[in-house]
Amino acid sequence: MAYAQTVNILRGSSLAKSIRETTAREVQELRGRGIFPTLAVVIATADASAHSYVNSIQKAASALSIVLKVARFSCCTQQQLESALLDLSSDGSVHGIILQLPLFADLDTAQAIMRINPLKDVDGLTPQNMGLLLAGKERSALLPATPQACVELAETLGTLSGTTVGIVGRGRTVGRPLLAMAINRHATVTVCHTRTRDLKKALAPCDIIFVAIGKPNAITANHFSDGQLVIDAGINMLGESVVGDVDASDSMISKLGALSAVPGGVGPITTAILFRNLLRAISLQTTHK
Repeated sequence: MAYAQTVNILRGSSLAKSIRETTAREVQELRGRGIFPTLAVVIATADASAHSYVNSIQKAASALSIVLKVARFSCCTQQQLESALLDLSSDGSVHGIILQLPLFADLDTAQAIMRINPLKDVDGLTPQNMGLLLAGKERSALLPATPQACVELAETLGTLSGTTVGIVGRGRTVGRPLLAMAINRHATVTVCHTRTRDLKKALAPCDIIFVAIGKPNAITANHFSDGQLVIDAGINMLGESVVGDVDASDSMISKLGALSAVPGGVGPITTAILFRNLLRAISLQTTHK
């Protein structure tokens, strides 16, 4: 990806490395106590990017000495999927569960998520964890990794408190959790989506903009104002290339104060946070025994 030369490009490698180093130390401490952190991933989709992401999780888990169990379904019924999730939820050797999205079109995502034990929900998608987040009780919840990564990358440049934040996208996995996280950090928030009539006007007052719509290069420099910080959570395959939701090749993007890289921005931090969430899940499970 060619970025405009004068824009400040935010990369997540340093922050991700710091998170991984802390996680690695904690994993070794747990293993020394006879606890072997174990993450289960259930994937029921033909989506190539989803399978690629699971492969990257496998490599990261191995590097951290985390046990990873992957259940891949080339096809399955709703009952089979839910049964697999229930089995993992009741398995005492499994500490965390990821249901990789999207699912096959004929499967009910919301119903499947309900079968995940909230204390093992390292993606933070269950109603219990979402409810705690919305109630402002983040310390009692498992929070979605990508929104956490977005917030933590933005906060490398300063606190969200007192800022005006724009969120483009209202999806369950990123946009909606980001809304709650921004409010919990005392930001004033505007949420935009497909029915927002004038996106540029809606985003004009914002200091920080998070973009998460899952459409390659859909948001251009024309939607932004000078000096804004833009965090792009999009990861899309465009031919052989990985691109974000923001068209970073637009020469006018240089007017931004900063823009997160894709790839290499939110993505590495998200993966690192998933394993941090796994250790948090172990802590919560211990507390609730």
